[in-house]
Amino acid sequence: QVQLVESGGGLVQPGGSLRLSCVASVSTFSRYPMAWYRQAPEKQRELVAVITSGGNTNYADSVKGRFTISRDNDKNTVFLQMNSLKPEDTAVYVCNAGWGFPSDYNYWGQGTQVTVSS
Repeated sequence: QVQLVESGGGLVQPGGSLRLSCVASVSTFSRYPMAWYRQAPEKQRELVAVITSGGNTNYADSVKGRFTISRDNDKNTVFLQMNSLKPEDTAVYVCNAGWGFPSDYNYWGQGTQVTVSS
């Protein structure tokens, strides 16, 4: 059974920072591209950041320069460091394992709420 366990969400003021973590139970974790998505009310799910098995990263334009995705293969964990947070970053952030893989090899976490507000 594949499980993704997320943590780190919460309430933060504009300009603040949070670090999200996602621990994946998948075998051969280092082979999986990992990603963070976010879902805000009345909006489509948005791809926020991707990190490939080789460590290459890509970001949505809206978060570029503020967010950093990273991974620790020894701990089967992917992180999303979020700095200079804005109210428009408010969303449910969801961890994804196997980005770009067929659905049978693509897994999702439950999501963690990030709220940026004064």
